[in-house]
Amino acid sequence: MELPKLTKIDPVRKKKKKILLLADDFRLPSGIGTISKEIVLNTVHHYDWVQIGAAVNHPDAGKAFDLSQDVRKETGVQDADVKIIPFNGYGDRNVLFAVLNNEKPDAIFHFTDPRYWEWLYQLEHEIKTTYKIPIIYYSIWDDLPYPMWNAPFYGSCDLIMGISKQSDNIHREVLKQNMFNVFNYDKETIESNEEFEWNEVITGYVPHGLNDTIFKPLSEEDELYQKYYNEIKVKQNVSFVIFWNNRNIRRKLPGDVILAFKHFRSLLPDDKKDDVALVMHTQIVDNNGTDLRAIHENVAPECKILFSENKVGAAELNALYNVADVTINIASNEGWGLSSTESLLAGTPIINNVTGGLQDQLRFENEKGEWITFDSKFSTNHNKTYKKYGSWGKAIWPSNRSLQGSPMTPYIFDDRVNFEDVAEGIMEWYNCPIEDRKKYGQEGREFCLTHGLTSKQMANKMIKMIDLLLDQPREKRPRYVLYKSTTNKYKEMGIV
Repeated sequence: MELPKLTKIDPVRKKKKKILLLADDFRLPSGIGTISKEIVLNTVHHYDWVQIGAAVNHPDAGKAFDLSQDVRKETGVQDADVKIIPFNGYGDRNVLFAVLNNEKPDAIFHFTDPRYWEWLYQLEHEIKTTYKIPIIYYSIWDDLPYPMWNAPFYGSCDLIMGISKQSDNIHREVLKQNMFNVFNYDKETIESNEEFEWNEVITGYVPHGLNDTIFKPLSEEDELYQKYYNEIKVKQNVSFVIFWNNRNIRRKLPGDVILAFKHFRSLLPDDKKDDVALVMHTQIVDNNGTDLRAIHENVAPECKILFSENKVGAAELNALYNVADVTINIASNEGWGLSSTESLLAGTPIINNVTGGLQDQLRFENEKGEWITFDSKFSTNHNKTYKKYGSWGKAIWPSNRSLQGSPMTPYIFDDRVNFEDVAEGIMEWYNCPIEDRKKYGQEGREFCLTHGLTSKQMANKMIKMIDLLLDQPREKRPRYVLYKSTTNKYKEMGIV
C-alpha cells in the first residue's frame, strides 16, 4: 500500500495568524473585490485568510469554498490557507459568530462602506470582550467636511488604514474631535513593551496598490495590443484616444466627459476633428447614472465615441490602457480612482480632477519638493495651495463646490469641474509630442513603483501595521465603562 505524501513541518516557523475578511467576494470584479484579491494574494505567505464574501444576490450563497490549492498554484506559497463563505448581502450576526467559533481568527478585517455593515459595529463590544479579537478597517472617505457621523464606526476599530492621504487625515481628525485616542503609525513610534490604551486607534496611510506585472507597458508587437490597436485606431481611423473606465454613475460625471470631448474636438482644425476618439469602458445605460448613447446621439452626434460594455480580464484592460493616449477621471467625489493607477502602471498619462484620492496620484509637492500631506490646517488641495505636480498628469481644478448629502450621510462636498477646463487639459496632451507622452507616462509608472502604489507594497505595509496591532501589548478592554456626568445638557438648553 502506498502511503500519502506528508508535508514537512518547520518546527522553528511561527504559526501564521488568521484574519477574517469582510468585503465584496474577492473573486468578483468590483473595485473592492479587486483590491481584496490583491491583499489576500500578497499577504497569504504571512496570514491565513477566511472571507465572508459579500454580494447582492450572490450566485454561490449557502456554499463554502476552500481555495487553498488554487492560491498555492497562483502564488507559489505552499502553506497558503484561504477559504470563502459567499453571502447574499453583507453578512449578519449569525454567520459572523459561526465563523468566529469555527475558524477562530485573530482579527477581523473590514473593507467597504460601513453603512452596509452597521450590524458589525453594533456588535463591536461583544466581539472584543467575548472573542477578544481586534477590528481592522481599510477605509476611504471621499471629501470634506469631516464626517462626524462616522465617529462611532472609526472609534470601534483598533486599526484604520486610510486609502488616500485625505482619508487618513479625516480618520484622525474625526477621532480626535470626538475624544478618541489616536496613534499615527506614519509619525509616531512605540516601545516594544509599551501598551496601547484599550480605546486607542492606530491610523496610517496605505494607498491602493495594483499588480504591476499585469498593468505594464506593452510592445507594439504584443498580440493583445495589436488586437485593440486595430479595433480602435485602425478601424476608426484615429490617432489620438481618450480612455474613460468607470461605472456609469452620477458622481463619475460621464455626461461631462462627453461634453469635454465634444468641446475639445470643436477646438481642432477641421481636418483633424475626425482624428480623435473617446473610448468609454462602462455600462451604456445604468439607473444610477444615465443613458450614454442618448447623450452621444443627441448632444455629441458628430463625435467618435466608442462604447466598450463587455467585461474583460486584467490583461485585456491593460492593452486598452496601452492603446489609449491619455486616461481621464473627473469624478466629483472619488476616494481613490483605480483607473488612474492602472493607467499609470501601463505607462499612459492621466487627467484628474483635484479631489479625494485623485490628488495623491498627481503627487502635488510642497515648497521643499516633498509629497504633500494633510492635517487639521491643510486638509485638501482643491483650492490650488500647491500647484506643482507630476509630469504624468494634468490637474483639473474644481470650478465649484456643492454641499450634497442624504439622511445617512448628511453632508459632503461635490467637487465639480468645468467641462471647458477639461477640454483644455485634453488639448495639452494632444499637443504634447508622442515621445514626450510616453516619457511622462513612464515617469508615472516609476512614481507608482516607488511610492507604494503596487499590490506588493500595499500588502507589505499592511503586514507591518497589522503585526503591530496583533503583537503590541494592549490594555485589557473593560466589560463596561462608567462615565460621570458633570453637566446637565438639557438644563443648559432650558428644556428642564
